[in-house]
Amino acid sequence: MSSSTTSPRVRRGIGAIGLVAALSAVSACSAVGVNTSIKNGYLPEGVTEESVLVENLWIWSWVAALAVGVLVWGLILWCMVAYRRRKDDDGSLPIQLQYNVPLEILYTVVPMFMVGALFFYTEQATSQLQDVSKEPDVTINVVGKQWSWDFNYVEANVHETGQMADLDGTPGAEKNLPTLYLPKGQRVEFVLTSRDVIHSFWVPAFLEKMDVNPGIVNRFQVTPSQTGTFQGKCAELCGAYHSQMLFNVKIVEPAEYEAYLQGLRDKGQTGLLGIDLNREGINERDRKRLDEALTTDEETN
Repeated sequence: MSSSTTSPRVRRGIGAIGLVAALSAVSACSAVGVNTSIKNGYLPEGVTEESVLVENLWIWSWVAALAVGVLVWGLILWCMVAYRRRKDDDGSLPIQLQYNVPLEILYTVVPMFMVGALFFYTEQATSQLQDVSKEPDVTINVVGKQWSWDFNYVEANVHETGQMADLDGTPGAEKNLPTLYLPKGQRVEFVLTSRDVIHSFWVPAFLEKMDVNPGIVNRFQVTPSQTGTFQGKCAELCGAYHSQMLFNVKIVEPAEYEAYLQGLRDKGQTGLLGIDLNREGINERDRKRLDEALTTDEETN
């Protein structure tokens, strides 16, 4: 085949690869927002002490993947150069081998070790992220509902209730979203429940999320490490207005957090919003599970 027929194909192939790479880069940037950098693998900037576990797993997984990629690409290029067709070749095929036992063992065992290592470190990070054995300083019952959130601050015995976001494009509309307050430097345990269907509690800046299921109590803990206002959302398709199931997360100093709780008391928002507000009404199984989760946290405090 002449070079005049192969060159356009090669150019089109290179162009397609470049287009895919560019689109991937653009979509990645738009997905994670502006608070990203190469040092954390272009993840959103983590704002909890636990987020470093996710960052390390993500970065070193990419390092391992790139190392394997470089090795494979290097071997491919080496074969292309070392075994290229030369002018003095007589056109006969090279020696054909039926099998090579050492080589077959190598490319069977090495991938198994790689998958095993990835599984080990992923399981290790996941176990630490889902560990709720430590005593929390603050317990918050996060309740998902179509299409907003309620927040029960258990120890303070106060609550905040949210309504579906009305995002009409006007600047500042996000200020009307329900806001979850967290104290910086204190271990917070989230007790997740749902009033109706499956939701998912996701704060991108935490670098972790967890499902919110009806009839099931899920829990995880974080320790906020920096102040600021961040976005939260539902990450599970839960109905027509899923995209508007948004909330704010405000991490503040402990004194400001206590002042916020006092403000809820002053507004008369005392007591915890119960499961009697669930779509199906009171469910004894749900009540028992939630009571057990909250009672355990109160006893440890």
